[in-house]
Amino acid sequence: MEKENKNMLIEALNTIEKEKDIPKEVLLEAIETALVAAVKNEYKKNDYVTVTINPESGDVKVLSGYEVTEEVEDPSIQITPEEAAARFPHKKLAIGDVAYQEVIPHDFGRIVASRAKQAIVQKIREEERKQLYEKYAGKEHEVVTGIVQRISEKTITLNLGKMDALLIESEQIRGETFRLNERVKVYVLEVKETPKGPKITVSRTHPDLVKRLFENEVAEVADGTVEIKSISREAGQRTKMAVYSHHPNVDPVGACVGVNSARVNAVVDELRGEKIDIINWSDNPEILIKNALSPAKVVYVDVNEDEHSARVVVPDHQLCLAIGTGGQNARLAARLTGYKIDIKGESQVEG
Repeated sequence: MEKENKNMLIEALNTIEKEKDIPKEVLLEAIETALVAAVKNEYKKNDYVTVTINPESGDVKVLSGYEVTEEVEDPSIQITPEEAAARFPHKKLAIGDVAYQEVIPHDFGRIVASRAKQAIVQKIREEERKQLYEKYAGKEHEVVTGIVQRISEKTITLNLGKMDALLIESEQIRGETFRLNERVKVYVLEVKETPKGPKITVSRTHPDLVKRLFENEVAEVADGTVEIKSISREAGQRTKMAVYSHHPNVDPVGACVGVNSARVNAVVDELRGEKIDIINWSDNPEILIKNALSPAKVVYVDVNEDEHSARVVVPDHQLCLAIGTGGQNARLAARLTGYKIDIKGESQVEG
């Protein structure tokens, strides 16, 4: 391999290292591996072949190995102890040892140039896929903003920057529509590594989308002063969220609602009008269940810890409100608290 070509190789690797953020050592290793395969293929060598490239000069060194054996079956890779002593006088070689000797394969410069280019191109692709995967794997379970690229019958494709993400039908809010080039916030559900690069699945229905949106809007949630203890959601319709303050002077509900409801409204707007009930968390299940059935007023709660259930009594005129349309309020309260809730009106209890 001519000196000019060696310098060009090293210069090319240095440039790739700067522009692609791929270490030169990684590229050199890929080229060396490719050259080993080429030498074995071209010159019928076995596993006793190594190739090293000087990272500064670009010099390529090929070593061919010989196994010391009693009987030689293949003189291209085997030698007797007597031959070993003569060929490698400065080494003490025993049967089974392998001694390496530098060789210069015929027409090796052409092979180096061809295989190096192939190896570099392939390694760049692999490393770029790896970097993309690591970048987006770090965003798993976070909220990102995507731009609507394609709209098919069941799947929305969003561009996240250097990668596309799929919003599949089961992760879409029923009835929600999108326009091309619209910016949409989504929850990164899964980042899967594939031969073609990362496959990213995102969601608009996951309860943690609401949680992450509040972390973005509410400083007290982001810094841990206010904790979102539990969340239940029927995407596109309603969410119930129980919050707790770790600081006695911070009202958790007030912090999440914000001045003039600015913080909660920002989340509601992002969710296109989904209703959000924010309640105070309590370790006392009776208080928690009362809070969870808000906006209905509760007369009393009878909790059965063994069965993890509760009987709840509300004023008759609050019964429909406590149960909610289609049972939604009671259903969300049950998921939020983890208790099976049976709601009765006062007259039903008296009767």
